Amino acid sequence: MEHFIALMKLTDEGIKTVKTTTEVIGKAQKVLEKQGGKMVACYLTMGEIDYVAVFDAPNDDVAISFVLSLGSTGNVRTTTMKAFKTEKIEKVNIVI
Repeated sequence: MEHFIALMKLTDEGIKTVKTTTEVIGKAQKVLEKQGGKMVACYLTMGEIDYVAVFDAPNDDVAISFVLSLGSTGNVRTTTMKAFKTEKIEKVNIVI
């Protein structure tokens, strides 16, 4: 499984439906699971970013499909990062 972090900002439309946040997160988890992924954690945050989701996906295609699905609701805009665990970093061959 590959690891990803999605930063989400509410849109004007999203703020109107903020009371249904937990319901929407549950639906998003089910969508990801159907694609073979797993939501590790989802946080409501204070500051410039409204939500942070940490999730696993079997590949980049599933990850992009998932975040595009989130964005297509019109409730959030996403910025997604692929994350690498420490043991993966140690395998990277850095050439200087």
